[in-house]
Amino acid sequence: MTAYARVFHGTAFTSRTPAEIDMLPDRLFCVGEDGVIARIVAPEDADYERLVRTYAGGDRYRRLAPGQYILPGFVDLHVHAPQWAQAGTALDVPLYDWLNTYTFPLESRFADLSYASEVYEDLVGALLANGTTTALYFATIHRESSLLLAEICARRGQRGLVGKVVMDDPGQTPAYYRDADVQTALADTEQFILSVRELAKTVKQGVYPVVTPRFIPSCTDEVLTGLGELAAKYDTHVQSHCSESDWAHGYVKERLGQNDACALHGFGLLRDKSVMAHCNFLSDEDAALFARTGTAIAHCPISNAYFANSVIAVARRMAQGVDIGLGSDVSGGYSPSLYDNARQAVISSRMLEDGVNPALPAADRGVPASRITIDEAFHLATAGGGEALGLPIGRLAEGYVWDAQIVDTAVPGARLPIFGAEEHLHGIFEKIMYLVRPEHIREVWVQGERVHTR
Repeated sequence: MTAYARVFHGTAFTSRTPAEIDMLPDRLFCVGEDGVIARIVAPEDADYERLVRTYAGGDRYRRLAPGQYILPGFVDLHVHAPQWAQAGTALDVPLYDWLNTYTFPLESRFADLSYASEVYEDLVGALLANGTTTALYFATIHRESSLLLAEICARRGQRGLVGKVVMDDPGQTPAYYRDADVQTALADTEQFILSVRELAKTVKQGVYPVVTPRFIPSCTDEVLTGLGELAAKYDTHVQSHCSESDWAHGYVKERLGQNDACALHGFGLLRDKSVMAHCNFLSDEDAALFARTGTAIAHCPISNAYFANSVIAVARRMAQGVDIGLGSDVSGGYSPSLYDNARQAVISSRMLEDGVNPALPAADRGVPASRITIDEAFHLATAGGGEALGLPIGRLAEGYVWDAQIVDTAVPGARLPIFGAEEHLHGIFEKIMYLVRPEHIREVWVQGERVHTR
């Protein structure tokens, strides 16, 4: 019989399709030394009892207590790591003012490695405590502190995809916080890519460099072209913002005479490993371009409520074949929890479908067929994020890595309202998705290693 590094015994939930959840009662999850799920064994399988007898009582066997359930680790596709220091600040001002008054001054402080270490350590710990096992990070323009973030992810056991931010346009960025020139921005980015790749050789769960133009308004055409060439040269992930707000979308159309999506594609930045945040103002033609190039959307529903001037048509984009996952957009989104963002994704979709202006007739008020379910939002937070990144994460399935969170619905003082056998498994899943807080997340595992316990 194959020897496994770990055997987890309990009931789990995972995404089967974007609209369907697999309920997996009383399964054995057999994890290899590489942190990959080698087998999932059901009670009716021939060797189920033999595996239980073999592993039960040993230190490689983990049986969940009553009221505990396993979910995949969450995949956060859009985190501004330095902005954790201003989470919950000034969300009542327009995006342009928020960036220039609060965000750019804050991010400029990350030249100080001591300050960067304090903030980044706290952020990675907070995300792990909220069940986020993989995060796609914007850092800052500073190569050294951006590398520090990757090193913290490596040491803390989180799978981190980290980008050194590029912003070089003197017309849209402050003198105290921009890349010195095109050549410096590109050279620093290339050195960052090489440094993270060297670090990755020592990291079980993986860390990855990401080519990261902040967005078109902050970058010159020359630097965008150079970043596209670097992404192709090193086959890296790419991230940026795309058509987030009226201001950002309109600025690109005025400057370049086309939508963000077409412009980014022209610079070589829409690729199979690209993730673009927000995308609220994508046209159907833009969405078709995303689907054709394999570019994914990071849907950030809490942040969008403050800064996007709109609700993205998630259901429509999914139907058009675009990969979509969830992003917290810390700190445009105040919460580091993808549970909170999944809930808001459902709420926002209902508001889009029903409409929000009571002065209009009901038939004219909303956009039909826009709502998504909590099952679909869960898919965005897990498997959708994994598909967006092209990594075997986000599912509890054979061949996927053991990235998991163990949720306890019976925590003393915070027990979820689950009463007896009348609660079917899907009902329990719904209550977990709507009601869980960090205190319910008792353990978090990444690539077969425990990285958080409460």
